[in-house]
Amino acid sequence: QVQLVESGGGSVQAGGSLRLSCTASAFTYNSYTMGWFRQAPGKERMGVAAINSDGNTRYAEFVKGRFTISQDVAKNTLYMQMNSLKPEDSAMYYCAAARRRVLWPLGKNEYSYWGQGAQVTVSS
Repeated sequence: QVQLVESGGGSVQAGGSLRLSCTASAFTYNSYTMGWFRQAPGKERMGVAAINSDGNTRYAEFVKGRFTISQDVAKNTLYMQMNSLKPEDSAMYYCAAARRRVLWPLGKNEYSYWGQGAQVTVSS
């Protein structure tokens, strides 16, 4: 059974940086599109960044220029470097996997597998 586990969340002051990781198991990593999503209390789950098996990336406008998604296929691991963090970036961040190539890589309904989430808190 596919399992995704996030790590690297925590608390940081505005302007700081964090690096999230997501490790997949029972998983042929390069057969999937991978994404990061976030959800704040009372808000919808939003796509943040995605990367496919060819290394092509997509970013939400609200993180462009600040966040970078990457992957190490050999290690079955997905990363997201988050720089210049803002209080509005505070959310639970989820790693997700789609079973095939997707047309809308930031759409949450494209993804079948989800991690448990990693909390990110940015203070002003």
